[in-house]
Amino acid sequence: MKSKNVLLKILLAIVLVVLIIILVRVFLLSPPSAVRLAAIPDTEYDPAVWGKQYPLEYNSYLKNKEMAPSPTGFGGSVKDQKSVKEPEILMNFKGMAFSKDYTEDRGHPYAMDDLKETKRIGPTTPGSCMTCKTANLIDIYKEMGWNYAKTPLAELLPRIKHPIVCANCHQPQNMKLRVINPAFIEAIQKRGIDLAKASREDMRTFVCAQCHVEYYFEPKSKRVILPWDKGLKPQDIYTYYKDVPFGFDMDWQHPDSGAKMLKAQHPDYELASSGVHGKSGVSCADCHMPYMREGGRKYTSHWVTSPMKHIQASCRTCHAQDEKWLLERVQTTQNNVFQLQRIAGQTIARAHEVIGKASAATKVNQTGLSKARELIRNAQWFWDFIAAENSMGFHNPDQALNTLGQSIDLAHQAIATANLAAGTQY
Repeated sequence: MKSKNVLLKILLAIVLVVLIIILVRVFLLSPPSAVRLAAIPDTEYDPAVWGKQYPLEYNSYLKNKEMAPSPTGFGGSVKDQKSVKEPEILMNFKGMAFSKDYTEDRGHPYAMDDLKETKRIGPTTPGSCMTCKTANLIDIYKEMGWNYAKTPLAELLPRIKHPIVCANCHQPQNMKLRVINPAFIEAIQKRGIDLAKASREDMRTFVCAQCHVEYYFEPKSKRVILPWDKGLKPQDIYTYYKDVPFGFDMDWQHPDSGAKMLKAQHPDYELASSGVHGKSGVSCADCHMPYMREGGRKYTSHWVTSPMKHIQASCRTCHAQDEKWLLERVQTTQNNVFQLQRIAGQTIARAHEVIGKASAATKVNQTGLSKARELIRNAQWFWDFIAAENSMGFHNPDQALNTLGQSIDLAHQAIATANLAAGTQY
C-alpha cells in the first residue's frame, strides 16, 4: 500500500513538472516576434530593415536569390533563354522583342535587375513596364497617378531603389496584407470585389495576383489594364481583345503572316482561379509560401518557389500520398502539357510561314487570307496563354490541355484556309 502511494506521488510530481514546463513555454518563453509588431515607417522599402524585426521571414526571402532549376524540369530560377528548348518561339514572336530575349524568370530580388538588363527595353520603353517590379511604385503613383505610365522608363529608373520586397504586399504598421498595383485594384473592383473586405485567405492570393496576371497597355496613356471584363478564361480574354478595347488592336504585326498578334504575359491567376486548387479555396501562398516552423515559431516562408522544393509543407498538409508520388504526379502533368505546347507552337510557326507564302501568291483571295490571319492570331493566343503561364499547366491541367488542343486545331485551320485562299498547297 505504501509503495502504491509513493508511486502515485511520483506520477503526480511528473505531471506537475510537465504542466509547469508547458505553462512556462506558452506564456513566458514564446518568441517576442511572434506576438509583437514593429513600427516601420511608411516609406521604408529596404527589406533588410524589415528583416531586423522579422528575421525568419527575411531570411527565407533571401533564398529567392538562389538560382536553380525546378525539381520537375520546368520553370526554375535560372536565367535561360526559352527558345533553346522551344526554337519555335523565334518564329512565333518574329518582329517583336520576345524573339530577341525571352528568359525564365528569376526570384523577386532580381525584378529590377532583369528589367534593366533585358534586350526588350529601349529609349521609348514606357514607365508602365515597372509597375510590377518595385515597391517604389507606391510613391511614384501617389505623386503622378497614371501619368507615370507614359513617362519614359529611363526617367523613372533613378527613383527606383528596390525590387519586389516586403512593402509590395504588407502594410508596414501592422503587417496586414495589401495590394499596391493600381491596375489590379481597378480590375478587381470591376469584378465586384472589395479588397477592404477580403478575407486574409483571399488576400494570400490577391497579393500574388496583383502581378501574376495578363495585362496590356492602353495605346495613348500606356495605362496598365487587366482584360477581365468578359471573364478570366483564355477565350473570354480573346473575345475581349476582339472588341479593340481603348483602341488596342495588337501588340505587333507578324512580318511573315501579316497577322495582328497578341502577346500573353503571365496569366497565373487567371488559369489557377478555375483549377481544382483555386476552386477549393487554396491560396497561392498555401502552396508557394507555406507555413514553416523554426525555434518553436510558426511563420510564413517568403521563399516564393516551386512547392516541389518543400512538398511536406506545401502539399502534405492536405494530401496523404508520399512525396515521391506527389512529385511524379506533377511531373506527369507538366510533361503532358509541354508535349502539346511544343506541338501547338511548331504548328503555329508553320502556319505563319504558309500564310506568308499564300499572301505572296498572284491571285490570292483576300477574304480567305484575312480569315487565315484571324485563325493564326487565335491559335497563337491560346498557345501563348499556356506557354507564358508559370506552372506548365499544373495550376489547371484540364484547361491547359483543352486550350492547347484548340490551339493546334486552329493552327491547322489557318494553314488549310491560307492554302485554299491561294489555291496552293504549301
